[in-house]
Amino acid sequence: MRQFYGKSQYGNLAEAVRGLSNPQFIMLFSNGDQFETHVRELEKLYPGVPSIGCVGMCYDTKVVEKGVGVIAFLDGVHAAVNVLEEASVMPVKYIDRLIEDVKTVNGSMENTICIDFCAGNDACVLTTIYSVLKQRGISLIGGTGDANKVSANGRVYQDAVAYGIIKNLNGRVKAYKENIYHQMKDYRFIASQTDKSRYLIGALNGQPARQVYQNILHISEQEIETRTFQNPFGKLNGDDICIVSIKEVVGDALTCYRQVNDSDVLVLLQLGDYKAIVKNTVQKIQQDFPRVSAVFSINCLFRYLLFSQNHYMQEYLSEMGVLGNHAGLVGLGEHYNNRFINQSMSCAVFE
Repeated sequence: MRQFYGKSQYGNLAEAVRGLSNPQFIMLFSNGDQFETHVRELEKLYPGVPSIGCVGMCYDTKVVEKGVGVIAFLDGVHAAVNVLEEASVMPVKYIDRLIEDVKTVNGSMENTICIDFCAGNDACVLTTIYSVLKQRGISLIGGTGDANKVSANGRVYQDAVAYGIIKNLNGRVKAYKENIYHQMKDYRFIASQTDKSRYLIGALNGQPARQVYQNILHISEQEIETRTFQNPFGKLNGDDICIVSIKEVVGDALTCYRQVNDSDVLVLLQLGDYKAIVKNTVQKIQQDFPRVSAVFSINCLFRYLLFSQNHYMQEYLSEMGVLGNHAGLVGLGEHYNNRFINQSMSCAVFE
């Protein structure tokens, strides 16, 4: 298979798709003002080609912040696309669509991946989708788009998740996740006084969450929202840690970008040597895949901001570019199998 990437910094879709012919699966990344227009234009240009899209920034060797980008797979993939609607209420209501698409593609753990773009309620959506995928061992990567909108096959949906089931007809495909944080000392907390609907943590080990965070890091209240770049929370998930980003201070509580429940065990994380970690990720992929056809990744907005502030973003894209054809999305949250994660990178590598 091959991966095509095209872009227009000025939002010109015709420019972005120049040179693209006979795609078998398309992903659209647009700005909030032009999203609906781009979705309609894309369907007219490539009628009947399975496609999904969202509002968000994209990249290959450079980042497109406000224009439009297109990533397409061709020459050796079989794809099926659809949506699960009512994501905030009952996405499982539409699960038969996914079941049928998985049957149609008829993929396996070795050669098939699910890519999804979500408009919200990610944790519930992922639980729903993965209940189907796990029966065949199919992995998932994805992310949260902006503006509560996604698209599938030429239509725009709100409060939904758009997904593509993609089978590599000429080789393997595998999902990866990268975490640039590690546990800080032995800090360990039991969350309480949480509010699921607001993603709020009221207390940690019985003490006000804001006060606990401030006292450990010796920072002012005003520094909390940006300090999450260096010190987010981590939610223990078996042997893995899912990163929980802090959004804002609400009185003595903290709101996050990921749901935390009463009695969840949290740890405090610390930024590691991200340059070395990225090199290790690239080396691991090269070991697993001596021949890489394409890499599609989702990087968290907070990673993008952190890397940009540290003048590393361009170097990062160059590092990933060593793998070959690399392109991706800057998401507002990342998905890896059944996990909704923050401040992370997930990617699919095609042989």
